[in-house]
Parts: sequence; C-alpha cells; structure tokens
Amino acid sequence: MKVRLPKQPSQAEMLQQFQKMQDDMQTRQAELNETEFTASAGGGVVKATVYGSKTVKSIEIAKEAVDPDDVEMLSDLICAAVNEALSIADKTVEEEMQKITGNMNLPNIF
Repeated sequence: MKVRLPKQPSQAEMLQQFQKMQDDMQTRQAELNETEFTASAGGGVVKATVYGSKTVKSIEIAKEAVDPDDVEMLSDLICAAVNEALSIADKTVEEEMQKITGNMNLPNIF
C-alpha cells in the first residue's frame, strides 16, 4: 500500500502566502488605527475615547464629576477610563491580528 503525503508548498508559494498575510495585516492594522474604542469610569461620569493607534480622541466629563475639593478623584477617573479604552484597543488589535496569522507566533510583527 502506497501512502500519499500532502503536497508541500514550494518556497515561492510559501513566500507568496506570507506576503499576502503581511499585506492583510498591514491593511487591517491601518483600519484598526482609525477605529475608536470607548470606556467609562465612575459609573459613566468620565468617558474616554481612543483610536487604535493609541491616541486619545476625546474625554467626556459629567458636571457632577467635577468637585474642586477632590481633583484627585477626577484625575483617577480620567486615568481609569483612558487606560481601559487603551486596553480594549490593544486586545482588539491582538485578536484581529491572530485571525490573520492563524495564531502563529510571530514576535514583534505588530
């Protein structure tokens, strides 16, 4: 009985597949860089919106969050909202890149 092994892709085919994956990643990364991610803190009194490129688009602060005697609390709420929005952006970018790479371990690619 003769066993047939699956045909191995040629070097040229592998290079072509890698180039397509790289192009797909660059395209998706550009899209994600412009995607907005929003998070809130303090029960929604502070909202932060960031882009996937990790730049802050906006900070919204409800009037009731502004207490001149407790500026530190407002600062903490802003930091919490921004950090959560950035975390959501990071997680989304990582998940989207893994969809393209098929969970291959490609360090320092994005």
